[in-house]
Amino acid sequence: MSPGRRNGYLPDYVRRMHLDDIDRVLEIDREAFPTEWPPPNLKHELDNQMAYYIVACRSSERIEEIVKQEGPPDNGFTGLLSRLRMLFGGNKPAAPTEPAVQSDEVITGFAGFWIMVDEAHITSIASRGIYRGQGIGELLLQTVIDMAAERKVRIVTLEVRVSNSVAQNLYTKYGFNKVGMRRGYYTDNREDALIMSTDRINSAEFQKNFTELRQNYRIKWGADRYQLVR
Repeated sequence: MSPGRRNGYLPDYVRRMHLDDIDRVLEIDREAFPTEWPPPNLKHELDNQMAYYIVACRSSERIEEIVKQEGPPDNGFTGLLSRLRMLFGGNKPAAPTEPAVQSDEVITGFAGFWIMVDEAHITSIASRGIYRGQGIGELLLQTVIDMAAERKVRIVTLEVRVSNSVAQNLYTKYGFNKVGMRRGYYTDNREDALIMSTDRINSAEFQKNFTELRQNYRIKWGADRYQLVR
């Protein structure tokens, strides 16, 4: 796959979550965590001064360009088109003359974290299924670390399923270490959770490694996309 096609679904920007985003974010949450119940009360979270939620967004015009470039029907064009319409709230099949999408942007992923004293605790990071493997989770993690550092947070922590080796590898790459275990933490199957934590994120050593990782990210995906839209 060429670099241009590989980074086609990357977000155009990351911004703070708004009330109007809740339904779309809950769709991503249900898709990413189908067995975890109940879903987060995002309205309450947005009112919580300790909580921060961000979303990765893609311009609908850019999505339409990608759809047109996906190739002939035997490459899945029709199915992709239908899925993209669903992401933007379309419930009926597209007529031949209708546009593929009908909104200004699509939310491709989200992340949430709490800041308590000098610790940022990540509560969730997720992306839509059709966008996974496109660097969105890594982009959101970078943005969380940036926001935490700006707020003079000392460390970033999280829990992750013991079976989720993909996520653990990403967190380890960004300086998280395994520091403990929560037995039977997940309510769906009583799976254990690993507790992972960074060292001091404002230390020279951490920031040097973080800068190198961001540079490598730009090289891999072809753009500097971790900036947060205020």
